[in-house]
Amino acid sequence: MTWEGWLTLAVVALVIGAMGSGRASPAGALFLGLVVLMSTASITGTEGLLTPAQAASGFGNTGLMTVGLLFVVAAGLTRTGAVASLVEPLLGRSRGLRSAQWRLLSPVAALSAFMNNTPIVALFLPVVNDLARRLGLPASRLYLPLSYAAILGGTCTLIGTSTNLIVNDLLRQTSETPALALFDLAWVGIPAVVVGLAYILLMTPWLLPDRREALAERRDPRRYTVEVEVAAGGPMVGRSIAQAGLRHLPDLFLAEIERDGHSIPAVSPDEVLQGGDRLVFVGVLESVVDLHKMRGLKPAAGAAERLKTPINERCLVEAVVSDACPLAGQSIRAGRFRERYQAAVIAVSRGGRQLSGKLGDVVLRPGDTLLLETHPSFVERQRDARDFHLVSGVNDSAPRQHHKARLSLLILAGMVGLAASPWISMLNAALVAAVLLTLTRCVDLGEAVRSVNWNVLLVIGAAIGLGQAMDNSGAAAVLGHQIIHLASDHPLIALAGIYLLTSITTEAITNNAAAVLIFPVAVAGAEALGVSPTPFVVAIMVAASAAFTTPIGYQTNLMVLGPGGYRFMDYVRFGLPLNLLVMVTALLIIPRVWPLH
Repeated sequence: MTWEGWLTLAVVALVIGAMGSGRASPAGALFLGLVVLMSTASITGTEGLLTPAQAASGFGNTGLMTVGLLFVVAAGLTRTGAVASLVEPLLGRSRGLRSAQWRLLSPVAALSAFMNNTPIVALFLPVVNDLARRLGLPASRLYLPLSYAAILGGTCTLIGTSTNLIVNDLLRQTSETPALALFDLAWVGIPAVVVGLAYILLMTPWLLPDRREALAERRDPRRYTVEVEVAAGGPMVGRSIAQAGLRHLPDLFLAEIERDGHSIPAVSPDEVLQGGDRLVFVGVLESVVDLHKMRGLKPAAGAAERLKTPINERCLVEAVVSDACPLAGQSIRAGRFRERYQAAVIAVSRGGRQLSGKLGDVVLRPGDTLLLETHPSFVERQRDARDFHLVSGVNDSAPRQHHKARLSLLILAGMVGLAASPWISMLNAALVAAVLLTLTRCVDLGEAVRSVNWNVLLVIGAAIGLGQAMDNSGAAAVLGHQIIHLASDHPLIALAGIYLLTSITTEAITNNAAAVLIFPVAVAGAEALGVSPTPFVVAIMVAASAAFTTPIGYQTNLMVLGPGGYRFMDYVRFGLPLNLLVMVTALLIIPRVWPLH
């Protein structure tokens, strides 16, 4: 191997080490590797490393652009409440741990086959809270299974994970072998989902701990008093409190119902809701935000309805009333809060206790924390003003556009249908869906741009550049031949070696970076054996996604680390056997579907 190959291997090893140790961000480490290789090539005049054009080529990769567009599609589905409307009826009938897991994980796995895993897990985090509280279960036995189910479902289609798209696009560019179709991975993905979900259902009570005590200290001590009204003719009318999902919202207590001027305290879960009912809740911010998104409820007194800002441009903002606020000592209604600030008071927190009377009659005091529905510009306008302290926006608090849920689901179905057809590429189908979602205002253009996880795209683009350097320098070919040598020219053993190498690398760094770095090694190995690269590419796709053993192996694993109160060894204890089960399943199926000859 030439010095260019040794240098590339050394740089890649250092990049992987830096990411695995946590001392550098994935994007930072990968870009530093690109800088070293490009600079060396420029200084020495060597063409066997990496030219600037090759380093930048990854950012124009069609797979990368498809991933970015799928973030927009996921934002449109989330913004309209389409996903929640599909799964809420299933979750409402859960009775115990295994029942809750089955009703939670099966729709998650199905949805993640067609949506990016990250927004799906983010969408279901509050659902896990709700299930755990309502059934008296430890949330730690639901959060990690949630992440694992999303990962498993993503192995079923090309659009299930960004990794599949990127690797398939690399296959199309570097080989004469036909690229995979949308549902080809289902041959491996569906059996992996069945095996994985069975393992989760059987082994959770034995291998996942109860972390309720570790999470008790993290609860938000603030309690808001919030009023909502049951919309006349809406889906809540005629349903009981329990059927509407209002009885056991996490850390949210239904204090009373006001109906036709009469108050109903100590509300029974069998109480049937009527149009115009005013419901008074006391609870934490996160649950108040979830309540704000529920279909069939609206802020009481109609203050939010009279805001000039269109509903699709609003968000929730927290603000603490200061001593200098001109409305201190006046009620919200008498002080004409909405007209003065172009913001509607949704809830008030004062010392964690319930406030009596209607929300509009609450007399504001310095130190009161207000939850406001308003335009995002309110934060900038009031941040340096004297009326409020600690003005800050609430993440993911835009009101859901439930009336467009069906439309967004139709657009998703159309995207899947177009992608599965032989006439339109996945990129084209995703672009059509993203444009339709923005044109129909299912998601605002600014929100669509903000929904894109640019860090993920930067990691993918930089990793493609390093993968190109591995190919240019001959390092990939040398590694491929070494794996073949160790496998004694046996294709099945070589396939297992590629799978294992990808899996180990993925657990140390990100799945996208690992897949792109191992791809040229796998192709070189297939060429040395004189076999099709397709089974090796499928092995990379599955191994790079099936990362269950560490929190850093997959982004969704990291997302549930804090909420679940997990420790590193929880991932090893529960995830390592699942890694091995999926690996065995994949290695048994791949050679039969894509023969090694």
